[in-house]
Amino acid sequence: MIVATVCGVKGLGVRGWLLLGLVTVVVLAATGVWNPFPGLWDWVDRSKPISEPDVVWQQRVGGTPRSVTIAGDTVIVEQRTRVEARSLADGRQLWERKADWSAVAGGDRDPVVAVGKLLDKGYEVLDPVSGVTRRRDDRAIAVWTYRNLLLDAYCVRATDCTLRAWEPRGTAPLWSAFLPGVHSGVLADNPELLGTRRLGATRIDGGVAGPEAVPPLLGFPVDGRVHVVDTATGRVLQNVEPGREERLAVVGGRLLRIAATSRDGSCYYTVTAVDPATGQQVWRRTGINLRTADYAGCVQREDPQGARNVLIGVAPDGREAVLDGYDGRLLQVGADGEKLLAVDDRYAVVRSADKESLLGRELSADRTRWTRPAGGKSGAALTPYAALISEEKPSRLIAVEPREGRVLVELRTAANALAVGPNGMIIGEGREIGYVRWGAGTTGAPGPGQGDAPVAPNPGGSWRPPGDQGSCGPKRELCVDGK
Repeated sequence: MIVATVCGVKGLGVRGWLLLGLVTVVVLAATGVWNPFPGLWDWVDRSKPISEPDVVWQQRVGGTPRSVTIAGDTVIVEQRTRVEARSLADGRQLWERKADWSAVAGGDRDPVVAVGKLLDKGYEVLDPVSGVTRRRDDRAIAVWTYRNLLLDAYCVRATDCTLRAWEPRGTAPLWSAFLPGVHSGVLADNPELLGTRRLGATRIDGGVAGPEAVPPLLGFPVDGRVHVVDTATGRVLQNVEPGREERLAVVGGRLLRIAATSRDGSCYYTVTAVDPATGQQVWRRTGINLRTADYAGCVQREDPQGARNVLIGVAPDGREAVLDGYDGRLLQVGADGEKLLAVDDRYAVVRSADKESLLGRELSADRTRWTRPAGGKSGAALTPYAALISEEKPSRLIAVEPREGRVLVELRTAANALAVGPNGMIIGEGREIGYVRWGAGTTGAPGPGQGDAPVAPNPGGSWRPPGDQGSCGPKRELCVDGK
């Protein structure tokens, strides 16, 4: 019998031996003695690094991210039908929820995640670490999320709506205001209001900066009119209908009336800023094209370009200019041929006329703070913690300190910049995301007091408009976390 068995084994051949080995492994795994399959699958599924130098961690998420946001010690990843949270320290998944939309509110110390379903009223406010529901609402049709505030709106009738303001982790509204409608249908998260259009950049996500501080005033379009709401008190300051050749925008605590008149084959522009509280004109400029018209009869179909409290315009001689929405000052006028790539309330990133350099400019001083070489296809974006630069051929992502231009990180990668936080950023390619800490791949010695790695700036150091040197903007809207 033994001889027959041995002879049978000897006659198995290669396929027989492979089958016998597979059966043995299955038996061992089923009995709990030894299970090689999880480790084997991890080896097969292991992804190549998405950047050089390598990221701190790299994970594959369930679907292609629609948005990624750093929320305190977590990373919130919004996908098509679900949202998940991952640890910023090591990338492990903390929780996952079914949801059609999500948005982060709050700052570095008090973030929350609002989630909801399309076509369904209501939303939930979740703790980003545990995923536990902190607050639930069953009526709201729209939610707007900011660094220091969360707004929602519900309607008992199409023309009878209530706008409410909440602290990110608050349990009772700070104020409520009546609006004669919002829009039709359920609007989910962050429906467009009348403000500014951001400049875009290839391979840098439009929401890379995360939630911003709520502006002092917001403009809600309702049935062809604009309702201007004071976000500190909830008062509706203005209910304005634009003129036939006008477009309205709410920027920097002012209501802007932008007129575009067609004459002699050209468009002629006039911008008038009004204080909504008094209705009085504050400033007026002519000849500045805010890029609101498409030149088809000078019809204005777009919001003006800009960011937060500043506007981007084109002077009659073709040079780009940055205007203060609060008082109309020219904060910067570019040289002939220069191209503005990114701007916020404090800084601007400009490509030189010869397309060989990027210039970092401080708006409050109207001077160049740093210069670095760049290609003709360079893109840029400004966040509270870093200025991001994308390069092509070769593909690179670079983060620099926005005031001095000190390199925070430089990556050889084809991935996109998805989110920026105080100590690093999230990059992603397809379903792969990874965390890069400031200091990776940088060269040169750190400056005094910087230790072993560069440190991003405190975003609270924003410039202040004239006559308001004791605050961080007209309504302290540039302050971070109340400081």
